[in-house]
Amino acid sequence: MPMARSRYVSLEATPYYHFIGRCVRRAFLWGKDHFSGRDFSHRKAWVVERLAELSEVFSMSVCACAVMPNHYDLVPHVDRESAKKMG
Repeated sequence: MPMARSRYVSLEATPYYHFIGRCVRRAFLWGKDHFSGRDFSHRKAWVVERLAELSEVFSMSVCACAVMPNHYDLVPHVDRESAKKMG
């Protein structure tokens, strides 16, 4: 059942969070897929560039990012003052 973000995010507790995004069924985000032989390396640069773009639009900065063939880890910092200015 969906829950409001306010139940997950508490800027009073911490402005840092750890996100994980991953593929299922042995799918590859980027890198060489040893099962199909296809190379998805071009996707890695796109994802890193997109994270940089999104961090400029939203009130957060990327503190750490690790991109592996089938998942990524992201540690953003939420900028409370910038978020308040957005309304």
